[in-house]
Amino acid sequence: MTRYGEGGARPGALILGLAVLVLVLAANRWWPGSGLLLFVWLAGWAVNSRLAHYEGPISAMLVPLIFGATLLASWEIACASFAIPPVILPAPSAIGAAFAANLPLLWGDFVQTILKGALSGWLIGAALAVAVAVLIDRSPFLQRGLLPIGNFVAALPIVGIAPILVMWFGFDWQSKAAVVVIMVFFPILVNMVAGLKATDALARDQIATWSASYAQALVKLRLPSAMPFLFNGLKITTTLALIGAIVAEFFGSPTRGMGFRISTSVGQLNLALVWAEILVAALAGTAFYGIVALIEKRVTFWHPSQRG
Repeated sequence: MTRYGEGGARPGALILGLAVLVLVLAANRWWPGSGLLLFVWLAGWAVNSRLAHYEGPISAMLVPLIFGATLLASWEIACASFAIPPVILPAPSAIGAAFAANLPLLWGDFVQTILKGALSGWLIGAALAVAVAVLIDRSPFLQRGLLPIGNFVAALPIVGIAPILVMWFGFDWQSKAAVVVIMVFFPILVNMVAGLKATDALARDQIATWSASYAQALVKLRLPSAMPFLFNGLKITTTLALIGAIVAEFFGSPTRGMGFRISTSVGQLNLALVWAEILVAALAGTAFYGIVALIEKRVTFWHPSQRG
């Protein structure tokens, strides 16, 4: 003999299910089309709430996938049910069709903006920031004089410096790389300077007793200890590099590039292509961040943050 509530659905679950059903029917009656939207959203929420209690790689992968699928399905249903004009918000299916129909165009924009502008500027800015951080660590004068200037430069608005750099470096990717260098330089510099100072005092004293030069101490002790700080700055600036390169193209670009395409497509009311460009930027930013995080795990495997 089973006790009350065993061997079947619990009373609380039945009450909750009935309440959700009533809510869906009421919403659909009050606002036609909203019932299916509400049902899809609540169903995805319920599945993810259940999966969130389980630990493991499968659950960690399924939760964001189900959430993303629920969001896309709700978006598609909302566009169809409420007849949202495509110039206001195109449906995911329209964005996917625009993406598939313009793959060569999107690839050319990706190469121009991401590979040439953002990536080259990010690499140059990171290299300059590391070199300047070593100089600042070596010279107290630079530490007092250069960091405030760097803070001032970091506060400059991109919409103000981008047109100037376009006039200096031309309309091709070089001006976009220059904008990215300015955007990523200071965050990486601050993290690198903090990392060079974060070495253990006992380790510094020990390496000093071995009569190690500054260069030897830098290579053997200070740079390895600064790696977690450096990668923190690198990961932060991956998205800044993409934003800087895309925004800079609004102020002058050849007839290709993600910023140029977004600007012209908005003028042509081709919002599906605009969202396709946004999708490319989102995928590129996610991949960019993931690659840097993967390299970080290989380089700083010894750090406590990479354990477990």
